[in-house]
Amino acid sequence: MTREREIHVPNGWLMLPVVLAVFAVGIGLEVWFGFTAKWAADTGGLPNFWLLGGGILVIGLGVFLCNGFFTLQPNEGRVLILFGAYRGTVRTSGWHWTNPLNTKHRLSLRSRNFTSEKLKVNDKRGNPIEIAVVVVWRVQDTAQASFDVDKFIEYVEVQSESAVRHLASLYPYDHGEENETTLRSGVEDVSSTLQGELQERVTKAGVVIEEARLTHLAYAPEIAGAMLRRQQAEAIIAARQKIVHGAVSMVEMALHDLMDKKVVELDEERKAAMVSNLLVVLCGEQEAHPVINTGSLYT
Repeated sequence: MTREREIHVPNGWLMLPVVLAVFAVGIGLEVWFGFTAKWAADTGGLPNFWLLGGGILVIGLGVFLCNGFFTLQPNEGRVLILFGAYRGTVRTSGWHWTNPLNTKHRLSLRSRNFTSEKLKVNDKRGNPIEIAVVVVWRVQDTAQASFDVDKFIEYVEVQSESAVRHLASLYPYDHGEENETTLRSGVEDVSSTLQGELQERVTKAGVVIEEARLTHLAYAPEIAGAMLRRQQAEAIIAARQKIVHGAVSMVEMALHDLMDKKVVELDEERKAAMVSNLLVVLCGEQEAHPVINTGSLYT
């Protein structure tokens, strides 16, 4: 793999007087040629065309040197290539000058966001789900990004999609086994796994993954209705279990207090009837309508 080499090039402000001096010399030669041409015309001689050619060449050299100036903003880099050979990368911001024959490719080193499209994949249990992620990344090695992969931005996008598809197959959407991480409940663990896998895939491109998180997670439309009914049923069962557990505790407490305080003596049959009535009242969804017995307890 290609490795980045940071190099330092001359400051543009230091080279500016040199370039201006070259232009001044070229213009001076042209002016000198003008004087010699006028003097030759007056005397019948020939002008000194060496001055004309030299002036043109010197001015051309100045124009050539001007192509070596370039600027860099903070968090930018310039990859310098000379006749197909990698010379190095300039990372220092400011105005610089380099050999005009160097090819200069600008690369942004700032953090970038990539939001994937909603992908339809299967989770660990084979359920079709829809998933999307956001990835925050930046270029760390400009040489690898320029030479080891073709179009590193597209490379990151394709590898992100591949990593998301693989991630979905590692976890169930929901309702995992005991202490099992799921896509829905284990957000931090899933994000950490996604970031690690993405980093492994894009290291070849000289890219650093700063953050990777899920932005969309849902069952596929064809099973969303069935899964919703399943969740509703599970919620109802859980609520019923809690209600029954509370009702049994209240009935037990009521019978215990009646016996301890000797409020009334109940045989086993009447205890069963009382338990049944209390459970109906406590567990029923509608308001209970008691029936008043005006006779004895046993009629």
